[in-house]
Amino acid sequence: MDVNGFSDPYVKIYLKPDIQKKSKHKTAVMKKTLNPEFNEEFFYEISLSELANKTLEVTVWDYDLGRSNDFIGGVCLSCHSQGDALRHWMDCLKNKGRRVERWHILTNELPRTFSHD
Repeated sequence: MDVNGFSDPYVKIYLKPDIQKKSKHKTAVMKKTLNPEFNEEFFYEISLSELANKTLEVTVWDYDLGRSNDFIGGVCLSCHSQGDALRHWMDCLKNKGRRVERWHILTNELPRTFSHD
């Protein structure tokens, strides 16, 4: 959160593992808000057989001009997830080509196999 009491949040999305970061997507920064609505879509073309080894990492950041951006939180979705994250992943698999939306509680720690920048 900035000194004005607001954040300038944006979202980064990776389909990992992805050493070359070709799957990296980033939303626009939403200025001075604590309740952003991004309304952006990102698409990945991937075979079902590849999904067993993939994790969708979604992280939220607070943009800071001239300083390091602050990590707000994130969520990882994969076949190895638990709870709501796993249900969301499974719903996506069952509804290929259709939008599947769900709210997630962000955590300030992601699995160690993935780093946030």
